[in-house]
Amino acid sequence: MYRRQSSSQMFQGAMKAVILIGGPHVDPRFRPLSLELPQPLFPIAGVPLLQHHIEACTKLPDIKEILLIGFYQQSREMTRFFQDMHKHYGILIKYLQEYCPLGTAGGIYHFRDQIMRGNPRGFFVFHSDVCCNFPVVEMNAFHEKVAKGKGFVILGAEANESQAINYGCIAEDPATHQVLHYVEKPETFVSSIVNAGAYIFTPAVFDQLGKVFQANHENELIPEQARDTIDLERSLLSPLAGTGELFVYKMKTGFWCQVKNAGSAIYANRLYLSLMSENHPELLARQQSSDEGPCIIGDVRIHPTANVDRSATLGPNVYVGAGVNIGPGARVKEAIVLDRAEIQDHSCVLHSVVGWNCVLGEWSRVEGYPCDPNPNDPLASVQSESLFNQEGRLNPSITILGEGVSVHSERMVLNSIVLPHKDLSNNYKNQIIL
Repeated sequence: MYRRQSSSQMFQGAMKAVILIGGPHVDPRFRPLSLELPQPLFPIAGVPLLQHHIEACTKLPDIKEILLIGFYQQSREMTRFFQDMHKHYGILIKYLQEYCPLGTAGGIYHFRDQIMRGNPRGFFVFHSDVCCNFPVVEMNAFHEKVAKGKGFVILGAEANESQAINYGCIAEDPATHQVLHYVEKPETFVSSIVNAGAYIFTPAVFDQLGKVFQANHENELIPEQARDTIDLERSLLSPLAGTGELFVYKMKTGFWCQVKNAGSAIYANRLYLSLMSENHPELLARQQSSDEGPCIIGDVRIHPTANVDRSATLGPNVYVGAGVNIGPGARVKEAIVLDRAEIQDHSCVLHSVVGWNCVLGEWSRVEGYPCDPNPNDPLASVQSESLFNQEGRLNPSITILGEGVSVHSERMVLNSIVLPHKDLSNNYKNQIIL
């Protein structure tokens, strides 16, 4: 007779995963795209950003449950996403909503009972705004072999000297891989090894977080409403450096970048499409004869319900969403075209995100400035700069059309950000259209 496993039986000796998804307070950099959909659910290479993290977790059978921690209000989109992920991957997925933004570690401490339910031996932690082919299997093996299953592990990536100061920097002992020094966004160069936003912790981490929590509540200089907030990087990683308890696993292959703003979505789309071509090539469009389908260049994913004229040219690095119509002679390159958009005859879309329900008239041109890393520097990463430079001018970036934007025929929109439901009858360049 089949007997349902208790939670203690299910998780005993197993692992869990925690994904930190933030909340609306960190979404502004992703606007106008996050006005319609939370950033963690934004489609990258055709699936929500969070799904890439979840799929990576399923590669390690020891992970029996995934917990998402954030400050987003429950919504129909989020509920449907959790249900779809559970059905697709067959793994337990739960959302734990913070009562207020608790920082990068406050939520982990607040929900410690949920994380430790069933007595797992440890748990992964991921930042949701990281784009990576997460080496969870390799990190787990490293944790067992090098850290002896007791220490904590941080995933490290290589960065060039000029960009390393934009991240958490790690100084390691090359013989033992112990972290000797950790500084979050230092003013001067410390190390080329940077925090890649993934960790393995054991239950012992809650002792460390408890000390930080108690110190916050004893510190009268911290406002009372902020005393439950804990910074994972500054309050935990920095003090652990040099104690022999924190180790770094450096990525040996693959890619890594952050998805901090809407412009970085195009670069992340390229990286995940390349990963999809290796792991799920059946999901990508294939080149057909000119009589059967459009011209496909490189990695392109087209939703089955999209209608693309056979004389159109797509790619490289393009995602076309559900219900999209692309007319004769259209050209789409390095772009994300979201659901129900219409790109009419001979229109051109380059280095851009075309929002839901947008309409691009005939012979229109929507083009952004490519934000690729320096191709001559293998350690360079995509920059997450602010919208404006020191002179107050718009930095060169991809063009973003919010939901329901209409671009009239024979009009150009270059290096611009357009808020939802705008009707563009003129040409625009280097502007934010409110």
